[in-house]
Amino acid sequence: MTVKRRVGLRVKVAIAVLATLALLGGAWLWLRDSPLVAVRRVTITGVYGPDAGQIRSALRLAALNMTTLDVRQNELRVAVAPYPIVKQVRVSTQFPHGMRIDVVEQFPLGALVAGGQAVAASGDGTLLRDSPTASLPTIPVPSLPGGSEVTDGAALDALALLAAAPSRLAARISQVSTDSAHGLVVQLRSGPSIYFGDATDLDAKWVSATDVLADPSSAGASYIDVNDPARPVAGVSEQAVAAAGLATTGTSTTGLGGSTSSP
Repeated sequence: MTVKRRVGLRVKVAIAVLATLALLGGAWLWLRDSPLVAVRRVTITGVYGPDAGQIRSALRLAALNMTTLDVRQNELRVAVAPYPIVKQVRVSTQFPHGMRIDVVEQFPLGALVAGGQAVAASGDGTLLRDSPTASLPTIPVPSLPGGSEVTDGAALDALALLAAAPSRLAARISQVSTDSAHGLVVQLRSGPSIYFGDATDLDAKWVSATDVLADPSSAGASYIDVNDPARPVAGVSEQAVAAAGLATTGTSTTGLGGSTSSP
């Protein structure tokens, strides 16, 4: 076989391969969006609350315009954009016609309060304006944010503290505030205040606070200081002493981690 004939054969093979690839590619593109794989069954899980029906309807409508070979996640995210409670959607398909959408919701943890008004917020600072606030711990702020997210640093720290709270104590929290003397302060319902200091080591501080609350020697304390989680202190504040009508001069507190003067 001459060189010229070999070159010609290679060209023909290359052309045939390209033609086959083009044909297969066209067939794939046709199949990907064809009725043969259209989404017809949509299963949605993880949706609760007052907007559950609207969220399901929005996701189902978007999903029915897709196929199991062409899932457009961005369109699903756009469909639930009006509902900030939806944090994420996870999609899986069952060939040829099934789609499952698992919704991950973010729940309100605290209520930002200013000027007699309140708005719920999640642990990451997303505002959940349609969520009820009556049962949530309050977080006093200078003014309510106007956008969709919390931008105030102290409020974000308070929400992070609530997100780290153990479930057995979360329901007992009535308020999270910030002051210059004690940093983050948690007020428990029918219980003491807990001084956290800054927003570092929150898990360790919560463990320390839980241990102190479970210790009988802390009974009657008006505050627990876990700014140093390795050396927690429980005691009675000057305000509590004054409220009881007792003298405050020379008052001291003895905590589980040592002693300190009353704050």
